[in-house]
Amino acid sequence: MTSDFFKYQTQTSPNPLAIEISHASGSYIYDTNNKTYLDFVAGVSACTLGHNHPKVINAIKSQLDKHLHVMVYGEFIQKSAVELSKLLAENLPHPLEKTYLTNSGTEAIEGALKLAKRATGRTEIIAAKKAYHGSTMGALSVMGFEERKQAFRPLLPDVTYINFNNALELNKITTKTACVILETIQGGAGFIEPTNNYLEKVRAQCTKVGTLLILDEIQPGIGRTGKLFGFQHYNCIPDIVVTGKGLGGGMPIGAFTASAKLMDLLQDNPKLGHITTFGGHPVIAASALATLQEVVTSNLMEDTLKKEILFRTLLVHPLISEIRGKGLMLALIMTSETVTNQLILKSKDQGLVLFWLLFEPKAVRITPPLTISKDEITKGCAIIIDILNSIQH
Repeated sequence: MTSDFFKYQTQTSPNPLAIEISHASGSYIYDTNNKTYLDFVAGVSACTLGHNHPKVINAIKSQLDKHLHVMVYGEFIQKSAVELSKLLAENLPHPLEKTYLTNSGTEAIEGALKLAKRATGRTEIIAAKKAYHGSTMGALSVMGFEERKQAFRPLLPDVTYINFNNALELNKITTKTACVILETIQGGAGFIEPTNNYLEKVRAQCTKVGTLLILDEIQPGIGRTGKLFGFQHYNCIPDIVVTGKGLGGGMPIGAFTASAKLMDLLQDNPKLGHITTFGGHPVIAASALATLQEVVTSNLMEDTLKKEILFRTLLVHPLISEIRGKGLMLALIMTSETVTNQLILKSKDQGLVLFWLLFEPKAVRITPPLTISKDEITKGCAIIIDILNSIQH
Protein backbone atom coordinates (compact mmCIF):
# COMPACT_ATOMS: atom_id res chain seq x y z
CA MET A 1 0.00 0.00 0.00
CA THR A 2 2.87 2.39 0.74
CA SER A 3 4.23 2.25 -2.79
CA ASP A 4 0.74 2.81 -4.24
CA PHE A 5 0.28 5.78 -1.89
CA PHE A 6 3.34 7.49 -3.31
CA LYS A 7 2.65 6.40 -6.90
CA TYR A 8 -1.04 7.22 -7.25
CA GLN A 9 -2.02 9.71 -4.55
CA THR A 10 -0.72 13.27 -4.71
CA GLN A 11 1.31 14.36 -1.68
CA THR A 12 1.49 17.91 -0.35
CA SER A 13 4.97 17.73 1.16
CA PRO A 14 8.22 15.95 0.26
CA ASN A 15 8.19 13.74 3.36
CA PRO A 16 4.70 12.86 4.64
CA LEU A 17 4.44 10.88 7.88
CA ALA A 18 2.99 7.97 5.83
CA ILE A 19 1.47 5.98 8.70
CA GLU A 20 -0.67 3.29 7.08
CA ILE A 21 -3.98 3.41 8.97
CA SER A 22 -5.88 0.32 10.02
CA HIS A 23 -8.51 1.85 12.33
CA ALA A 24 -8.99 4.50 15.00
CA SER A 25 -10.95 4.78 18.22
CA GLY A 26 -11.18 7.44 20.90
CA SER A 27 -7.79 9.13 21.28
CA TYR A 28 -5.90 6.41 19.40
CA ILE A 29 -4.95 5.58 15.83
CA TYR A 30 -3.77 2.09 14.86
CA ASP A 31 -1.58 1.22 11.88
CA THR A 32 -1.52 -1.95 9.77
CA ASN A 33 1.42 -3.27 11.83
CA ASN A 34 -0.73 -3.11 14.99
CA LYS A 35 1.22 -0.16 16.34
CA THR A 36 -0.80 2.20 18.54
CA TYR A 37 -0.52 6.00 18.32
CA LEU A 38 -1.88 8.41 20.92
CA ASP A 39 -3.35 11.25 18.86
CA PHE A 40 -2.45 14.78 20.03
CA VAL A 41 -3.51 16.33 16.69
CA ALA A 42 -7.09 15.10 16.04
CA GLY A 43 -6.86 15.41 12.28
CA VAL A 44 -5.61 19.01 12.65
CA SER A 45 -8.37 20.06 15.07
CA ALA A 46 -11.07 18.22 13.10
CA CYS A 47 -11.97 15.22 15.28
CA THR A 48 -13.58 17.10 18.14
CA LEU A 49 -15.00 14.00 19.84
CA GLY A 50 -12.09 11.76 18.97
CA HIS A 51 -12.24 8.86 16.54
CA ASN A 52 -15.41 6.85 15.93
CA HIS A 53 -17.41 8.46 18.71
CA PRO A 54 -20.52 6.28 19.15
CA LYS A 55 -23.00 9.17 18.97
CA VAL A 56 -21.44 10.39 15.74
CA ILE A 57 -21.30 6.92 14.20
CA ASN A 58 -24.92 6.21 15.17
CA ALA A 59 -26.07 9.49 13.63
CA ILE A 60 -24.26 8.68 10.39
CA LYS A 61 -25.68 5.14 10.24
CA SER A 62 -29.19 6.40 10.94
CA GLN A 63 -29.01 8.91 8.12
CA LEU A 64 -27.54 6.32 5.73
CA ASP A 65 -30.72 4.29 6.08
CA LYS A 66 -32.84 7.30 5.06
CA HIS A 67 -31.12 8.93 2.10
CA LEU A 68 -27.86 10.34 0.79
CA HIS A 69 -27.61 13.35 -1.53
CA VAL A 70 -30.93 14.28 -3.15
CA MET A 71 -30.64 17.86 -4.47
CA VAL A 72 -28.26 20.80 -4.69
CA TYR A 73 -27.93 22.89 -1.56
CA GLY A 74 -30.84 25.07 -0.50
CA GLU A 75 -33.65 23.57 -2.59
CA PHE A 76 -35.01 20.61 -0.61
CA ILE A 77 -35.73 20.57 3.12
CA GLN A 78 -33.41 18.01 4.70
CA LYS A 79 -33.87 17.50 8.42
CA SER A 80 -30.26 17.07 9.54
CA ALA A 81 -29.10 20.25 7.77
CA VAL A 82 -32.01 22.30 9.13
CA GLU A 83 -31.50 21.06 12.68
CA LEU A 84 -27.77 21.73 12.50
CA SER A 85 -28.33 25.30 11.29
CA LYS A 86 -30.93 25.85 14.01
CA LEU A 87 -28.64 24.55 16.76
CA LEU A 88 -25.85 26.84 15.59
CA ALA A 89 -28.21 29.82 15.74
CA GLU A 90 -29.36 28.87 19.24
CA ASN A 91 -25.78 28.88 20.45
CA LEU A 92 -24.54 32.01 18.68
CA PRO A 93 -25.08 35.60 19.82
CA HIS A 94 -27.51 37.91 18.02
CA PRO A 95 -27.66 38.60 15.10
CA LEU A 96 -25.80 35.47 13.91
CA GLU A 97 -28.82 33.40 12.98
CA LYS A 98 -28.66 32.00 9.46
CA THR A 99 -26.10 29.50 8.17
CA TYR A 100 -24.84 28.44 4.77
CA LEU A 101 -23.36 24.92 4.91
CA THR A 102 -20.43 24.09 2.65
CA ASN A 103 -18.05 21.20 1.98
CA SER A 104 -14.98 22.70 3.66
CA GLY A 105 -13.69 25.63 5.65
CA THR A 106 -11.97 27.19 2.67
CA GLU A 107 -15.23 27.11 0.68
CA ALA A 108 -16.96 28.85 3.57
CA ILE A 109 -14.26 31.53 3.48
CA GLU A 110 -14.96 32.03 -0.24
CA GLY A 111 -18.66 32.44 0.47
CA ALA A 112 -18.04 34.89 3.30
CA LEU A 113 -15.78 37.07 1.13
CA LYS A 114 -18.38 37.09 -1.66
CA LEU A 115 -21.14 38.00 0.79
CA ALA A 116 -19.12 40.94 2.13
CA LYS A 117 -18.62 42.34 -1.36
CA ARG A 118 -22.28 41.79 -2.24
CA ALA A 119 -23.49 43.47 0.96
CA THR A 120 -21.24 46.53 0.88
CA GLY A 121 -20.66 47.11 -2.82
CA ARG A 122 -17.01 47.66 -1.94
CA THR A 123 -13.94 45.83 -3.21
CA GLU A 124 -11.16 46.24 -0.66
CA ILE A 125 -10.43 43.35 1.68
CA ILE A 126 -8.17 43.71 4.70
CA ALA A 127 -6.46 40.62 6.07
CA ALA A 128 -3.68 39.94 8.55
CA LYS A 129 -0.07 39.14 7.89
CA LYS A 130 0.73 35.47 8.57
CA ALA A 131 -2.98 34.62 8.25
CA TYR A 132 -4.18 31.32 6.87
CA HIS A 133 -7.76 30.89 5.65
CA GLY A 134 -7.47 28.02 3.17
CA SER A 135 -5.90 27.22 -0.18
CA THR A 136 -8.46 28.04 -2.88
CA MET A 137 -7.81 31.17 -4.92
CA GLY A 138 -9.91 33.56 -2.86
CA ALA A 139 -8.71 32.18 0.47
CA LEU A 140 -5.15 32.18 -0.84
CA SER A 141 -5.56 35.85 -1.74
CA VAL A 142 -6.08 36.72 1.94
CA MET A 143 -3.23 34.53 3.15
CA GLY A 144 -0.58 36.72 4.71
CA PHE A 145 2.42 34.64 3.68
CA GLU A 146 3.89 35.49 0.30
CA GLU A 147 6.10 32.41 0.03
CA ARG A 148 3.00 30.20 -0.26
CA LYS A 149 1.28 32.57 -2.74
CA GLN A 150 3.84 33.70 -5.28
CA ALA A 151 3.61 30.62 -7.52
CA PHE A 152 -0.13 31.11 -8.00
CA ARG A 153 -0.42 34.79 -8.83
CA PRO A 154 -2.32 36.74 -10.06
CA LEU A 155 -4.78 36.46 -7.18
CA LEU A 156 -7.64 38.70 -6.02
CA PRO A 157 -6.80 42.40 -6.35
CA ASP A 158 -7.40 45.07 -3.71
CA VAL A 159 -6.23 43.08 -0.68
CA THR A 160 -4.42 45.03 2.06
CA TYR A 161 -2.59 43.55 5.04
CA ILE A 162 -2.29 44.64 8.63
CA ASN A 163 -0.29 43.22 11.52
CA PHE A 164 -2.37 41.17 13.92
CA ASN A 165 -2.60 42.84 17.36
CA ASN A 166 -1.35 46.22 16.05
CA ALA A 167 -4.16 48.65 16.82
CA LEU A 168 -2.21 51.55 15.27
CA GLU A 169 -2.93 50.12 11.82
CA LEU A 170 -6.70 50.02 12.19
CA ASN A 171 -7.04 53.39 10.46
CA LYS A 172 -6.44 51.43 7.24
CA ILE A 173 -10.03 50.20 7.62
CA THR A 174 -12.02 52.87 5.74
CA THR A 175 -15.27 53.43 3.86
CA LYS A 176 -13.61 51.67 0.92
CA THR A 177 -13.19 48.43 2.88
CA ALA A 178 -15.72 45.69 2.22
CA CYS A 179 -14.50 43.47 5.02
CA VAL A 180 -11.79 42.70 7.48
CA ILE A 181 -11.06 38.99 7.75
CA LEU A 182 -9.13 37.68 10.75
CA GLU A 183 -8.57 34.41 12.51
CA THR A 184 -9.82 34.83 16.06
CA ILE A 185 -6.62 33.10 17.14
CA GLN A 186 -3.97 33.04 14.43
CA GLY A 187 -3.31 29.38 13.61
CA GLY A 188 -0.50 28.93 11.12
CA ALA A 189 1.38 31.86 12.65
CA GLY A 190 1.80 29.99 15.93
CA PHE A 191 -1.54 30.11 17.83
CA ILE A 192 -1.35 33.83 18.54
CA GLU A 193 -4.17 35.22 20.67
CA PRO A 194 -5.54 38.74 20.37
CA THR A 195 -4.21 41.04 23.10
CA ASN A 196 -5.09 44.44 24.59
CA ASN A 197 -8.73 44.25 23.48
CA TYR A 198 -7.56 44.07 19.87
CA LEU A 199 -10.70 42.44 18.48
CA GLU A 200 -12.91 44.97 20.28
CA LYS A 201 -10.96 47.75 18.61
CA VAL A 202 -11.27 46.09 15.20
CA ARG A 203 -15.00 45.68 15.78
CA ALA A 204 -15.38 49.35 16.70
CA GLN A 205 -13.52 50.57 13.61
CA CYS A 206 -15.49 48.27 11.31
CA THR A 207 -18.76 49.52 12.78
CA LYS A 208 -17.64 53.13 12.42
CA VAL A 209 -16.97 52.88 8.67
CA GLY A 210 -19.60 50.29 7.70
CA THR A 211 -17.13 47.47 7.10
CA LEU A 212 -18.08 43.84 7.76
CA LEU A 213 -15.96 41.84 10.18
CA ILE A 214 -15.38 38.19 9.27
CA LEU A 215 -13.89 35.98 11.98
CA ASP A 216 -12.39 32.67 10.94
CA GLU A 217 -13.20 30.10 13.62
CA ILE A 218 -12.24 27.06 11.55
CA GLN A 219 -9.58 26.05 14.08
CA PRO A 220 -10.66 27.58 17.42
CA GLY A 221 -14.39 26.91 16.98
CA ILE A 222 -16.63 24.14 18.34
CA GLY A 223 -15.44 24.17 21.93
CA ARG A 224 -11.70 23.91 21.38
CA THR A 225 -10.87 27.04 23.40
CA GLY A 226 -13.28 26.33 26.25
CA LYS A 227 -16.14 28.27 24.68
CA LEU A 228 -18.13 27.23 21.63
CA PHE A 229 -16.41 29.93 19.57
CA GLY A 230 -13.12 31.62 20.31
CA PHE A 231 -14.51 35.13 19.81
CA GLN A 232 -16.69 34.63 22.89
CA HIS A 233 -13.54 35.12 25.00
CA TYR A 234 -12.83 38.55 23.54
CA ASN A 235 -16.04 40.61 23.71
CA CYS A 236 -16.35 40.82 19.93
CA ILE A 237 -19.25 39.65 17.76
CA PRO A 238 -18.42 39.40 14.05
CA ASP A 239 -20.80 40.13 11.19
CA ILE A 240 -19.90 36.78 9.63
CA VAL A 241 -18.43 33.80 11.45
CA VAL A 242 -16.81 30.96 9.54
CA THR A 243 -16.38 27.46 10.90
CA GLY A 244 -15.37 24.01 9.66
CA LYS A 245 -12.96 21.29 10.81
CA GLY A 246 -14.25 20.38 14.29
CA LEU A 247 -17.90 20.93 13.38
CA GLY A 248 -18.00 17.79 11.23
CA GLY A 249 -16.99 15.26 13.87
CA GLY A 250 -14.53 13.72 11.41
CA MET A 251 -16.56 14.44 8.27
CA PRO A 252 -15.79 17.25 5.76
CA ILE A 253 -17.75 20.43 6.41
CA GLY A 254 -17.64 24.20 6.47
CA ALA A 255 -20.18 26.88 7.31
CA PHE A 256 -20.60 30.63 7.40
CA THR A 257 -23.20 32.31 9.55
CA ALA A 258 -24.51 35.88 9.62
CA SER A 259 -27.73 37.80 10.14
CA ALA A 260 -30.74 36.88 8.03
CA LYS A 261 -30.53 40.32 6.44
CA LEU A 262 -27.05 39.59 5.17
CA MET A 263 -27.51 35.95 4.23
CA ASP A 264 -30.69 36.64 2.27
CA LEU A 265 -28.64 38.76 -0.13
CA LEU A 266 -27.36 35.52 -1.67
CA GLN A 267 -30.88 34.78 -2.99
CA ASP A 268 -31.07 37.55 -5.56
CA ASN A 269 -29.12 40.15 -7.56
CA PRO A 270 -27.85 37.78 -8.74
CA LYS A 271 -29.91 34.70 -8.05
CA LEU A 272 -27.76 31.73 -7.02
CA GLY A 273 -25.25 34.14 -5.53
CA HIS A 274 -23.39 31.23 -3.96
CA ILE A 275 -24.17 27.63 -4.88
CA THR A 276 -22.82 24.20 -4.08
CA THR A 277 -23.95 20.71 -4.98
CA PHE A 278 -22.94 18.82 -1.86
CA GLY A 279 -23.00 21.51 0.84
CA GLY A 280 -25.29 20.48 3.66
CA HIS A 281 -24.96 16.82 2.67
CA PRO A 282 -27.39 14.93 4.93
CA VAL A 283 -24.88 12.37 6.22
CA ILE A 284 -22.28 15.03 7.00
CA ALA A 285 -24.91 17.30 8.57
CA ALA A 286 -26.07 14.39 10.76
CA SER A 287 -22.48 13.84 11.92
CA ALA A 288 -22.06 17.55 12.63
CA LEU A 289 -25.37 17.78 14.47
CA ALA A 290 -24.43 14.90 16.77
CA THR A 291 -21.04 16.50 17.38
CA LEU A 292 -22.45 19.92 18.17
CA GLN A 293 -25.13 18.48 20.44
CA GLU A 294 -22.51 16.63 22.46
CA VAL A 295 -20.26 19.68 22.76
CA VAL A 296 -23.03 22.03 23.94
CA THR A 297 -24.75 19.60 26.33
CA SER A 298 -21.70 17.98 27.98
CA ASN A 299 -18.90 19.25 30.22
CA LEU A 300 -16.35 19.06 27.41
CA MET A 301 -15.86 22.82 27.07
CA GLU A 302 -15.43 23.32 30.81
CA ASP A 303 -13.06 20.36 30.98
CA THR A 304 -11.03 21.73 28.06
CA LEU A 305 -9.75 24.58 30.23
CA LYS A 306 -8.81 22.15 32.99
CA LYS A 307 -6.94 20.01 30.48
CA GLU A 308 -5.08 23.08 29.25
CA ILE A 309 -3.80 23.64 32.78
CA LEU A 310 -2.64 20.01 32.92
CA PHE A 311 -0.72 20.37 29.65
CA ARG A 312 0.92 23.58 30.83
CA THR A 313 1.83 21.98 34.15
CA LEU A 314 3.38 18.87 32.62
CA LEU A 315 5.14 20.41 29.63
CA VAL A 316 7.89 22.35 31.36
CA HIS A 317 11.34 21.90 29.85
CA PRO A 318 14.35 24.05 28.90
CA LEU A 319 13.76 23.26 25.21
CA ILE A 320 10.20 24.64 25.37
CA SER A 321 10.38 28.43 25.13
CA GLU A 322 6.66 29.01 25.66
CA ILE A 323 3.23 27.48 25.19
CA ARG A 324 0.79 29.55 23.15
CA GLY A 325 -2.93 29.21 22.64
CA LYS A 326 -6.05 28.54 24.67
CA GLY A 327 -7.89 25.42 25.76
CA LEU A 328 -6.89 22.48 23.60
CA MET A 329 -5.53 24.69 20.83
CA LEU A 330 -1.94 24.78 22.03
CA ALA A 331 1.43 25.27 20.37
CA LEU A 332 4.76 24.40 21.95
CA ILE A 333 7.33 26.95 20.82
CA MET A 334 10.65 25.16 20.88
CA THR A 335 14.08 26.73 21.12
CA SER A 336 14.84 25.89 17.48
CA GLU A 337 13.36 24.46 14.31
CA THR A 338 15.69 21.49 14.66
CA VAL A 339 14.25 20.62 18.07
CA THR A 340 10.72 20.90 16.65
CA ASN A 341 11.49 18.47 13.83
CA GLN A 342 13.24 16.01 16.11
CA LEU A 343 10.39 16.05 18.63
CA ILE A 344 7.67 15.43 16.04
CA LEU A 345 9.52 12.64 14.26
CA LYS A 346 10.77 10.93 17.43
CA SER A 347 7.25 11.14 18.90
CA LYS A 348 5.91 9.25 15.89
CA ASP A 349 8.43 6.48 16.62
CA GLN A 350 7.27 6.45 20.25
CA GLY A 351 3.58 6.17 19.34
CA LEU A 352 2.55 9.80 19.79
CA VAL A 353 1.15 11.93 16.96
CA LEU A 354 2.31 15.56 16.94
CA PHE A 355 2.45 17.92 13.95
CA TRP A 356 3.82 21.18 12.61
CA LEU A 357 2.20 24.57 12.08
CA LEU A 358 2.25 26.30 8.70
CA PHE A 359 4.34 29.43 9.19
CA GLU A 360 6.09 29.11 12.55
CA PRO A 361 8.93 26.59 12.15
CA LYS A 362 9.59 26.33 15.89
CA ALA A 363 5.99 25.39 16.75
CA VAL A 364 4.62 21.95 17.64
CA ARG A 365 0.86 21.52 17.33
CA ILE A 366 -1.07 20.05 20.26
CA THR A 367 -4.77 19.89 19.36
CA PRO A 368 -6.06 16.57 20.71
CA PRO A 369 -9.70 15.49 20.77
CA LEU A 370 -11.72 17.33 23.39
CA THR A 371 -12.57 13.89 24.76
CA ILE A 372 -8.97 13.06 25.61
CA SER A 373 -8.57 11.86 29.21
CA LYS A 374 -6.25 13.28 31.83
CA ASP A 375 -4.42 9.94 31.94
CA GLU A 376 -3.87 10.12 28.17
CA ILE A 377 -2.60 13.68 28.46
CA THR A 378 -0.19 12.59 31.21
CA LYS A 379 1.00 9.65 29.10
CA GLY A 380 1.63 11.78 26.00
CA CYS A 381 3.36 14.57 27.91
CA ALA A 382 5.71 12.03 29.52
CA ILE A 383 6.73 10.87 26.03
CA ILE A 384 7.41 14.49 25.02
CA ILE A 385 9.54 15.20 28.10
CA ASP A 386 11.50 11.96 27.66
CA ILE A 387 12.26 12.82 24.06
CA LEU A 388 13.30 16.36 24.95
CA ASN A 389 15.60 15.00 27.64
CA SER A 390 17.23 12.72 25.08
CA ILE A 391 17.67 15.63 22.66
CA GLN A 392 19.11 17.88 25.37
CA HIS A 393 21.69 15.31 26.38
